[in-house]
Amino acid sequence: MTFFQIVLLAAAGFAAGTVNAIAGGGTFATFAALVACGLPTLDANATSAVALTPANLASVVAYRSEIRTHFRSMVPFALTGLAGGAIGSLLLIWLGDQGFRPLVPWLLLSATLMFAFSDQIRRLTKPMAQQGGGGGATRVVAFAVMALATIYGGFFGAGMGIMMLAALAVIGSGDYHEDNAVKNVVAFLIQIVSAAILIAGGLVHWPQAMVTIVASVIGGYWGVSVARNVPVKVIRAAVVLVGAVLTVIFFVKG
Repeated sequence: MTFFQIVLLAAAGFAAGTVNAIAGGGTFATFAALVACGLPTLDANATSAVALTPANLASVVAYRSEIRTHFRSMVPFALTGLAGGAIGSLLLIWLGDQGFRPLVPWLLLSATLMFAFSDQIRRLTKPMAQQGGGGGATRVVAFAVMALATIYGGFFGAGMGIMMLAALAVIGSGDYHEDNAVKNVVAFLIQIVSAAILIAGGLVHWPQAMVTIVASVIGGYWGVSVARNVPVKVIRAAVVLVGAVLTVIFFVKG
């Protein structure tokens, strides 16, 4: 790695850790930086996923009280996350870089749209949560969305939290913090199992990953204080802007 690449990855990792602690979307920064450092899109995605896993552990620790209280009800979702993360990461390896690269702009676009309309998604599902969930068909759809979100998380990841919270608003407890605790646990389990598979697949570039890991952990710790002083909407707007720019760039590059 050159000095410039180290600085670029450190900045991207710090930004990703900070943003993930507040609103999510840090994958945009690390994925783009790793591609800019010359990694193939598949390797960049895998390295980014592994590099951000330690920083995201903080989100699980922050909800340790809710996890202890509602552990039993979280087990089915946790098992779904483990299975989905494995399926998504194995699908990623099976596609290879030639198969994954054409999907990148579409994945970036879908993640950007999910972040842009996350408030509307929450407003749409909130009435169902307040009424104790929707009908049988609605709950089946919500379970399907949850399962797809876990597979998507193992495959790419950006925006999976929004998908899971929308599903949990229907099939979860209706309490935001409990549902968010479930989301954080499931997301972390997805990351753990997919990281193990991606490492075994030889897709992770460790020098780049280590720089990103250290910076993202620092950013994740610092992000808690930022969250108390910077409105989430401002951070989300920045994430959407970055996502939109990256989407255009990857569509143009083809």
